[in-house]
Amino acid sequence: MATRGGGQTYGFPIYCASWLPLAHILKPSADDAAEADAPSPAPAPAPPPRPMVTLGGGGGEGNSGVPNALVVAAVDPATAGAPPALSPEPVFRLQTGQQVPYRMSVHPHGHGVVCAFPNGCRLLRWELPEGEDPHRLELRSDEEALVTLSDVGLQLAVSFCEAGSLLATGGEDGHLRVFRWPTMETIVEEPDTKTSVKDLSFSSDERFLAVNRSSGPSRVWDLESAEAVANLPREAGEIFGFCRFLNKPDNSQILFVTAMQGDYGKIISWNTTSWTRIGSKKITREAISAFAVSPDGTLLAFGTIEGSISVLGSRDMRVLVKVKKAHLGIVTTLAFSQDSRTLLSTSFDSTARLTSTAPPKSTGVSLWSMILAIVLAILVYYYMQHKEDLLAMLPK
Repeated sequence: MATRGGGQTYGFPIYCASWLPLAHILKPSADDAAEADAPSPAPAPAPPPRPMVTLGGGGGEGNSGVPNALVVAAVDPATAGAPPALSPEPVFRLQTGQQVPYRMSVHPHGHGVVCAFPNGCRLLRWELPEGEDPHRLELRSDEEALVTLSDVGLQLAVSFCEAGSLLATGGEDGHLRVFRWPTMETIVEEPDTKTSVKDLSFSSDERFLAVNRSSGPSRVWDLESAEAVANLPREAGEIFGFCRFLNKPDNSQILFVTAMQGDYGKIISWNTTSWTRIGSKKITREAISAFAVSPDGTLLAFGTIEGSISVLGSRDMRVLVKVKKAHLGIVTTLAFSQDSRTLLSTSFDSTARLTSTAPPKSTGVSLWSMILAIVLAILVYYYMQHKEDLLAMLPK
């Protein structure tokens, strides 16, 4: 597969993507454990696996010639003068026929990937094929799982909670569903034929679920009581987009909601105790098409319909990294790596890109240092030009 503009392309428009929790997927087998306990010298351990991502998308139904597929790709390590990048050859590719994967959520403990297709959701489980490569991964559809969601239509939002014990889906038809995992016991169900679900987010303590719809306020559900506890109102002209909870170092939480207001995209922050608006900042004049919060809670990221991506500090929303035209099309997905050091972005232009979240290194010369140097240079020049006059003015 070819590179394009700093990104890797796999031959289809990419709608969804996620990093893989390899520590939970690539578990040592029982034979490996037995060999480790044996008194005979053990073979040299295999090198640690490269980080991996999974990507989904395609050309949709019909005979467009563009395949619908799920791809697992590894990250090539950084080389001299070049940052880490996705490998051009995927680890695994699964063709999905006439069904394009629109949304996905990877289970945090390796149970598989829930993918939203036009007609419903499907669970794909990880398989570790035998062979010389101990880090090879494959995906296989589990036809007996997720029967409840197999024919519910397109889900525009799919998410596991941080611990993997809850699964939430929000449909194009407006139907919100929350289940316990893996029993699929229903916790919350809210049909709403007037609006579609645009986005949803679990709090890290699994107590709350925020839901944004195509119109109206952002609604927060208490999952212990299975009741809506807050409707977060919009200000005049605001249209809510994405929502994400962020866990602070003191274990308190903030809810971030993106919104468009006129020509500006903004990020709004909400207190999760009183559910009051505590901050708002205009961040772009382009429509926001993707949003993410880093696992360590220090960073926010957004992508736009013009293909740009930006990384902000979560405390002051100051821009730390900005890549103009990172993609040639709409940014469809953003996802931080588990260590929060790398941002994965994907686009309709068929590219997936990795961007370091570290701000560019300072040159070591501050603005004030430059000004001081200029002033000193002027003083030296003046002294040299008027040296004799200045000396004559000294008392004798």
